[in-house]
Amino acid sequence: MKRLALTFVALFVIVTSGLSWGFFAHYRIHRLAVFTLPKGMAGFYRANIQFITEHAVSADKKRYVDSTEAPHHFFDADRYGKQPFKAMPKHWIDAAAKYSSDTLNKYGTVPWAITSHYYWLVKAFKAHDTTSILITSANLGHYISDAYTPLHLTQNYDGQLTGQTGIHGLWESRLPELFANGYNYDIGKARYISNPLAEAFRICRSSYASVDSVLRLERQLDKSFPPLKKYTIEKRGNRKVKVYSVAYSRAYHKLLNGMVQRRMRSSILSVGSFWFSAWVDAGQPSLDKLIATPLTKAQLAKLNYEEQLYRSGRVYIEPVPNR
Repeated sequence: MKRLALTFVALFVIVTSGLSWGFFAHYRIHRLAVFTLPKGMAGFYRANIQFITEHAVSADKKRYVDSTEAPHHFFDADRYGKQPFKAMPKHWIDAAAKYSSDTLNKYGTVPWAITSHYYWLVKAFKAHDTTSILITSANLGHYISDAYTPLHLTQNYDGQLTGQTGIHGLWESRLPELFANGYNYDIGKARYISNPLAEAFRICRSSYASVDSVLRLERQLDKSFPPLKKYTIEKRGNRKVKVYSVAYSRAYHKLLNGMVQRRMRSSILSVGSFWFSAWVDAGQPSLDKLIATPLTKAQLAKLNYEEQLYRSGRVYIEPVPNR
């Protein structure tokens, strides 16, 4: 989560900013990343796919109990001038010497959070520490996915500086929830990353390049869209929630021309690739003996079917039980 901003008006809640990628997208990215892994890892991660999926958002929840957690989820690149990735030293000690550790923590540390968790995962693999492997994998995947969201790379993280408050939740949560079931997810197999720090900065740089489009296209749409049709009220549980209308969301999604799908696909591949690379750097230890509870035949069949769908570019949708 970058910064949470919920505005209460009258008798209903206006959902504006929200959770990074939204819980929905984080769950999906982590789950599908398991299918990118090679044979030596696949058995262990598939056996623990439910844990990996459920803990995809643990890093967000940690913000409520750990005051030092928030900076791990973003990097305000525009704080560092017109060419921030040339100005910013990659290694923490050099960056802190140039800008101070307080400044770095204030404006976000996601590339270094990715790198530190990567090496913690290497350590966990070497120690054959099942719990640490799973928790660190989930948290590492979360920070990688956050780095793929453009609004995590700017001080204008919710459009609050340009009169676009709410765009954070629109881009990261509303659009995936409405349209992600139609995305093509087949992104191939995990790849070895030789320089995790450089790769973390590459991800951030690629997201930063999309910030202008994310903001500009929404401003453009807002000027041409009927104001009374921009929002709608939905009932969620016992609450009435004001959200961006399906029509407005669809129009913005179309203007983005596949951006959200591309970022989700890249997130899936990167999460799997960082897991895979950490395992390789740990010496490719056997993970099969760490499987505490093997999958049942029914569970295995369901996962095999889910993977087949993934290979065809689709995603498994849990059937709704008859009522």
